[in-house]
Amino acid sequence: MGITALGAAAIASSQASPMAWLLTWITEAVLAIAIAGWTTYSKARAAGSSLFSGPGRRFVYSFAPPLLVGVLLTALQLRTGVVGAIPGEWLLLYGTGVVTGGAFSIRVVPLMGLCFMVLGAVALFCPWSWGNIFLAAGFGALHIIFGAVIARKYGG
Repeated sequence: MGITALGAAAIASSQASPMAWLLTWITEAVLAIAIAGWTTYSKARAAGSSLFSGPGRRFVYSFAPPLLVGVLLTALQLRTGVVGAIPGEWLLLYGTGVVTGGAFSIRVVPLMGLCFMVLGAVALFCPWSWGNIFLAAGFGALHIIFGAVIARKYGG
């Protein structure tokens, strides 16, 4: 997911309008959800467990509400034409979902969520033009860094 986010950042940086920029990142979000779903399903299947039993179900119940709030706030901001806070909000809400969902996972997962939240909080108070850099740093770099740590220390 981190690699596709870096690709989205490169594409988004060349977009001529905020709407085209946002559509690039929304497309990336859909792609990332598909990648996460497929890899999670594959891992659960290999372990012989159900994706929505026990910890998996608790993770989804904890992770989904902040993402739903992000979708609703994005729709509202598109309707009102005030899109400057979207990068910070996405990072904050995704981080919140990772922290709450990660409570049922290994210890490094909530730490990753906190890093997303810090990055999102900083992004809220920076110029809109820096939003792409913040999204690349969060959804790109943080996913790659923490993915490597999780793969190395915990086997994926």
